[in-house]
Amino acid sequence: MSAHWKQRPEGGGRFAIWLIRSVGRHGGRRLGRACLFLITPYFLVRRGPERRASRAWLSRALGRTAGLRDVARHIHAFAATILDRIFLLSGELHRFDIAIQGLPELDARLARGRGVLLFGSHLGSFEVLRVLAGTRPDLGLRVVLDKGHNPAMTQLLDALNPRVAATVIDAGRPGTEILLAIEEALAQGCMVALLVDRPQPGEPVEPVPFFGEPAPLPMAPWQVAAVLGAPVMLAFGLYRGGNRYDLRFEPFSDGEAVPRPRRRAHVSALIRRYAARLEDLARQFPYNWFNFYDYWEGGTREGERVGIAGDGHGAGDAGGSDGDRAGPDAAR
Repeated sequence: MSAHWKQRPEGGGRFAIWLIRSVGRHGGRRLGRACLFLITPYFLVRRGPERRASRAWLSRALGRTAGLRDVARHIHAFAATILDRIFLLSGELHRFDIAIQGLPELDARLARGRGVLLFGSHLGSFEVLRVLAGTRPDLGLRVVLDKGHNPAMTQLLDALNPRVAATVIDAGRPGTEILLAIEEALAQGCMVALLVDRPQPGEPVEPVPFFGEPAPLPMAPWQVAAVLGAPVMLAFGLYRGGNRYDLRFEPFSDGEAVPRPRRRAHVSALIRRYAARLEDLARQFPYNWFNFYDYWEGGTREGERVGIAGDGHGAGDAGGSDGDRAGPDAAR
């Protein structure tokens, strides 16, 4: 698939997203899940690039040629997490069986009086992090998301919970503004959650080994951590089928402000270690992989491997990629 992931249209379009939201809200989760058996064939028939990407991914992750049944299972799992996002955002946590691991480690870092960066991915459901807001309202959570990439989904889901929408840091803003917003949230003791497995178009990347081939991972989120000296924990909301999720928090980096001369090597080492951990979990949960595009294609063609100081870039899903957006080092 030659198109960058951001060039792919929203799955199903505005009407399909509105439909699944309406069925879920007015018909309940049981009826909504029944409708997934109609949505899955739609994607199998109408969304050729995603279908081919799913087959290629599963063949790689499973170590065998993936069949149509495998692809259908993959798409069904993705659609199920989209449906569940509606209820999670609405605060209907009683509908789910969510096992939380690593919360004491997260509490220990927050107890130091400074916030924590939560680095997530498109492995499982990022929205399961919202369970913290319901079970631990004392823990502030800010999520960095690009509202412009999925406008229909953003509008519909924001309508479910305006209070949650108000806590989002829009990744479509200039990079320096995003960095300052993250820094402010951390100073207030908040958790700041970012997706760190996809680069923005033209963003600097680090090609790292991932399932046997170099994959371009964004550098900017790790640069933010290095510039701000913020601790990093990994967060995974793994879908286990039905109403079951595993929400895992894993300590990753204690956080230290890294001088500019050491920053390139430091960031590179962190990204490689992160890629190894992401690969390990993706092998265990291949149907949770929701990057429906060729993750490896082009290597550094997704961005350009450049130096860290004065890069003039945004922060991946934590920032922008346009030429007028400043990167984290521009503010330091």
